[in-house]
Amino acid sequence: MKKHDPKKYTYRIEWSEADQAHIARCAEFPSLAAHGKTPEKALKEIEFVVSESIRWLEEEGETVPDPLSVRHYKGNITLRVPPEVHRNLAILSAEQGVSINQLVLSRL
Repeated sequence: MKKHDPKKYTYRIEWSEADQAHIARCAEFPSLAAHGKTPEKALKEIEFVVSESIRWLEEEGETVPDPLSVRHYKGNITLRVPPEVHRNLAILSAEQGVSINQLVLSRL
């Protein structure tokens, strides 16, 4: 199997009232889109466009994004907030008897 298999990428299909068609997009290639009369046709089209983009990037020696499905995640998110928000989170978490991490995670 190829290193960058178009079937492993993340796709989303939406109905476009303006275009009267299903529009398919790929999260790893946000500038690409394709359309079709059915969701299945739109998916087939975007997979073709992604496949051709991968081929072109590889031929040019450019970096091909890895599919989100095969990336490794540590589970850490660094978030910068204003000091007053941090203070409010600290107070709220103390009042609830949980850590700030647990508080924020419960809100996600």
